[in-house]
Amino acid sequence: MIPLHQTGRPLRSWWRNGRILLALSVIGLPCAAVAEDDVKLTPAQVQNLGIRVARPVSSRTDQTLPYPAQIVIPTPQLWVVSAPAAGMVTNLAVARGDRITAGQPLVTLESPSFVSLQRDYLHAVAQEVLANQQLKRNADLFEGKAVPQRVLETSQTEARQASILVAERRQMLRLSGLSDEAISRLTNEAAISATLTVAAPQGASVVDIAVSPGQRLEQAAPLVKLARLSPLWAEIAIPASNIRAIRSGARIDIEGYPTPGRVILVSETTDAATQTILVRAEIPNDGELHPGQTAAVRISFLSPGESAWEIPYSGLVRRGEQTSVFVAIEGGFRLLPVTLLAEDQDHVVVAGAISDKNEVAVGGISALRGILARLGAGQ
Repeated sequence: MIPLHQTGRPLRSWWRNGRILLALSVIGLPCAAVAEDDVKLTPAQVQNLGIRVARPVSSRTDQTLPYPAQIVIPTPQLWVVSAPAAGMVTNLAVARGDRITAGQPLVTLESPSFVSLQRDYLHAVAQEVLANQQLKRNADLFEGKAVPQRVLETSQTEARQASILVAERRQMLRLSGLSDEAISRLTNEAAISATLTVAAPQGASVVDIAVSPGQRLEQAAPLVKLARLSPLWAEIAIPASNIRAIRSGARIDIEGYPTPGRVILVSETTDAATQTILVRAEIPNDGELHPGQTAAVRISFLSPGESAWEIPYSGLVRRGEQTSVFVAIEGGFRLLPVTLLAEDQDHVVVAGAISDKNEVAVGGISALRGILARLGAGQ
């Protein structure tokens, strides 16, 4: 709580009736000020105007007020493993939430299409062997001048095409999930299998399972959603009026979590419905953060050597784009410019030439503004 010191009761009836100028003349306010933004008042006048003051409180580690954040998985760390061939799911080797390693089996399929791929590959290998044999015979005959050169060139072309077809079929088997070792075994043993095991491409966590045993799938149907869960993103909706205090690279702290992160994005667009701007931070995850959870975060906004101060919302004076506070001085108050860093419905965080030794007006602000406007008009 910010300590407040109340020095009197506000002249609310006078202000509501639009008689502030009359009130000021009745209590005998001076007609001149020492400085352009100074208001000279006696203790009695301060009391009669109901001006209350509070001392600024140092903002915790020069950070914003808490903002709600959503913890999400970074999109570059999220991917889907899909069915390499049409077939039926016969087995699920993992469950949601499991941590898996590269090459670990995920899903087993029974696939006629996979059988056809293996058959076509073996047929292409056999055709390549025949084409190479024919090329060797024609090359020997050409050396003995038994066949013309065009026969040799035809054989060379056929052997080349057969080699390309084998490479194509081998690549299709790789896309189906077969390793080079398994393809070599198929080539040597010609043992065609109807069972296709889909393995994890890299170590990750299972975020979602999209299929169930017995389900029939088309090629490229999603099977399992995987993700790496460190680092994670914290996405924060910052009111557009507060965004000027936040920069990329700023430190971010999640309440209750010891490891800080860094702001990696301050969006250049504003949400028209909420008038907020997306701020995204990257947070190292030691296992305590979970995608989908909400958390309260504070964002650092000042460089070393600067200070931030928290005061009641009622103490902030707005004049267009400028923000100021009335600071108590000897014999009155002075309007000092400050930089607005953060705000909520109860408090604001500002930076400027104030400290916890100052007293800032948090009540009777309308009267002070009226006096200042009157003094300015009289000069």
